Amino acid sequence: MRGAYREMDIGIDDLSSEETRALLAVHLAGMAESSPEAFRFALDLSGLMVPEVTVWSARIDGRVAAIGALKIFGEGVGEVKSMRTHPDFLGRGAGAAILATIIAAARAHGLRCLSLETGTAPSFAAAIRLYRRSGFESGPPFGPYQASPHNQFFHLTL
Repeated sequence: MRGAYREMDIGIDDLSSEETRALLAVHLAGMAESSPEAFRFALDLSGLMVPEVTVWSARIDGRVAAIGALKIFGEGVGEVKSMRTHPDFLGRGAGAAILATIIAAARAHGLRCLSLETGTAPSFAAAIRLYRRSGFESGPPFGPYQASPHNQFFHLTL
């Protein structure tokens, strides 16, 4: 993807590179630090390598700057998964570029709604600002999730 994100190369990631796997490990460790285990729904490598999930990475200067995924549930519903920006690239728009790519892919698949589950700890504040800036609105649980003090849900009508 080019255009507004000219300095970035965004493409589907097959999760085979050590750099992508390392960023996924950072993501999973961050989830472990921020959310109790019973309310931790981050997908590991095997969970991201299923047919209903597509993962993208944004590269800046050849390095993986951010990752994110789209999980398609069927019946016109998709979920944003595994959003993470590498600490070296915070504030450079990589997360926004990945989210824009996921939204565009959801529209291209004809989905009617894109949803996500995220935490409530302070460490989720930047991601929540990104989701709201991108048009997501707070809403009820969806799919397999149940509401708790440790999670919250956002939805974007496409």
